[in-house]
Amino acid sequence: MSERVFPLPGPFKIHRIVEMEGAFLQPGTLFPDATPEAVKATETARNPKLYDPASDRLVMAFQVFVVQTPRSTILIDGSVGNNKERPRNPPWHRLNGPFLDDLATLGLSPDDIDIVICTHLHADHVGWNTRLENGSWVPTFPKARYVFVQSEATYWRQVLAENPPDMVNHGSWGDSVEPIFQANLAVEVPDDYEVEEGVRLVGAPGHTPGNAVVRLEQDGERAYVTGDVIHHPIQVEQPRWSSCFCSDPEQASETRVAMLDTIAEEGAWLLPAHFPTPTAAKIRRGDAGFQMVQSL
Repeated sequence: MSERVFPLPGPFKIHRIVEMEGAFLQPGTLFPDATPEAVKATETARNPKLYDPASDRLVMAFQVFVVQTPRSTILIDGSVGNNKERPRNPPWHRLNGPFLDDLATLGLSPDDIDIVICTHLHADHVGWNTRLENGSWVPTFPKARYVFVQSEATYWRQVLAENPPDMVNHGSWGDSVEPIFQANLAVEVPDDYEVEEGVRLVGAPGHTPGNAVVRLEQDGERAYVTGDVIHHPIQVEQPRWSSCFCSDPEQASETRVAMLDTIAEEGAWLLPAHFPTPTAAKIRRGDAGFQMVQSL
């Protein structure tokens, strides 16, 4: 099995496929409230798997989750994707990675994906919705239904109506979302929606207006695939730090605290989109705030 593919614990069979992992952004660049003094005071800053002191950059991942239930094979968040024109973000620009080969190491082809869920519609969560074929963008998973939160799609349509398309989410609507609608594979749903037994979308606004998380539940065990409700382990210690990419930082903060509370109370697994290895975490709340107490 490729080193890029990792089995994760929790309900059902959960895998992640990593497109990129490394030291990407300085804390103060991603989190406006992250002063150097506050960052230095965190446990995260002393963990080289999470923070690179030489470059003052947070270690992050860009990854896809694949969930196999007794009924379906579900892909959650399409990461960056190959061949996308992203000149304003060089690490994403015309990426040419082995995602489909990594999917094959799980014994899966694109035709085996039954459902694609996007927690929100930022460019680094929709990329593998499509692939370039004969100069056109076509659905990567032609037999899947693609699940979008209706309020999220509506919001970005409004933004696109008022702005040049290539300036909205790096132009990703045109190459990674619109082709899904054109192929009649898109399903717009409420932000509280049962995808199938044990798989539910739960509204989690703030990062974007229609942002959601995916709750997985089987035999009393739960996991939450949280997209960008939380970007980095440093936010477990500092949950009030919202990213510069959040449309409503205050609401994002409230959502994050509530989500961490829920995960701690339930003893569930936390599976964020950008946590580096180790990705899966259990959370505990104590007098000093939240802590990661187990990670895999």
